[in-house]
Amino acid sequence: MLVSHRITGFGPGPRLVVTGAVHGNETHGTLGIRRVLGEIERGELVIARGLVTFVPVANPKAFALGQRNGDRNLNRRLRPTAEPQDNEDRIANVLCPLLADHDVLLDLHSFRSPGRPFVMRGPVDNDGPLEPFGHAAAEARLAAHVGVDRVVEGWLAAYADGVQRRRAMALTPGAVHEDPAYGVGTTEYMRSVGGYGVTLECGQHDDPAGPEVAYRAIRQTLALLGLVDAPLEPPPPRFDCLTLARVVDRHAEGDRFVRAWTSFDALAAGELIAVRADGSELRAEAPGHIVFPDPSALPGHEWFYLAERSRRPLV
Repeated sequence: MLVSHRITGFGPGPRLVVTGAVHGNETHGTLGIRRVLGEIERGELVIARGLVTFVPVANPKAFALGQRNGDRNLNRRLRPTAEPQDNEDRIANVLCPLLADHDVLLDLHSFRSPGRPFVMRGPVDNDGPLEPFGHAAAEARLAAHVGVDRVVEGWLAAYADGVQRRRAMALTPGAVHEDPAYGVGTTEYMRSVGGYGVTLECGQHDDPAGPEVAYRAIRQTLALLGLVDAPLEPPPPRFDCLTLARVVDRHAEGDRFVRAWTSFDALAAGELIAVRADGSELRAEAPGHIVFPDPSALPGHEWFYLAERSRRPLV
């Protein structure tokens, strides 16, 4: 079962949904949500208008196991299905209609390696085939107010480009990660049904400051949307805006990083990143950053992303 808490204000306003533990070992959002729910229950925080739905644990099986996934990654290929095959399919059949019933999503996550929190936003307004969207300004305003100063964009475009290269190489034909829809997670699904939202990565999994990052972001979002009568803190004075330019897959078990990379480590043009099992080198084509390096990635799956400075300002 999926437990959610829905609080409705007496005045009209937007509909917000806040999710935690989409990945079961990412608990900062769960703790932040529970702290806010406690304040609401004690009357210390009042939802004055609109409505907010809190989902403290979006993947109960993975959460109970203390691991990222139940049967598979819930934040990939998120969509309803008439014939659910696994735990995450069954969750999606409940979670997707819930998302579609709201206007705005704040999705709270954490990450494995050390690093500072960051927020992920979607595309510019467009009517293209990949991710048509019409709320870029509102989404940017939300991203600016969740309390972090690093912003990352370009997820679905980079993933779709990776799909094309996987198909061309045919390393693992027919695999689900060769389907562009496999790149669709919570925020991508939210945009596909007419809403908008951001993913906030609250810090490393065991960072003791992470629950505070999540809590503050929830309070800021409630104030920004006018659901509560509370002061809105100003955004940071400047932002570090990056775009995911390319995804690089692991091809074989012998593919290896030349060192233990951490997300957002800087890369100089020509810097050696990894060596393939056949001895070929992978070097940075331009100055930028490595993002989401995964030394345990399976062959045929995403291994790391390359990010470049974004030309798209946040505010």
